Amino acid sequence: MRPPREPFFWALFSAGGMLTALVLPAAALYLWVSRPLGWVAAPTHAALMAHVASPLVRVALFVLIALGLFHWAHRFRYTLYDGLQLSHLYGLIATICYGGATLLTVFAAWTLWRFP
Repeated sequence: MRPPREPFFWALFSAGGMLTALVLPAAALYLWVSRPLGWVAAPTHAALMAHVASPLVRVALFVLIALGLFHWAHRFRYTLYDGLQLSHLYGLIATICYGGATLLTVFAAWTLWRFP
């Protein structure tokens, strides 16, 4: 008998939620409070490009994007099941949600790999 895949997706869901809960408030404070109020200077394009050129930053961005996408996919899947009572479309919804998260994760990896 094949082991269930559900624990794997719950692990991705919880990791994505935890990472997003830690990073999103800091990013929101920086982007929408500190910069508009003039507490910190906006980075230049060259400075941002220098940061993203680092392989470590690219890996961190990839992990943040991938886990965030799988967190969204799992939450959206169960919203459709429980909120809209579409549990009879179990396989289709799971395929669309996780397939979409997988495709967007591959696209993020491709974009970060090709970034100058």
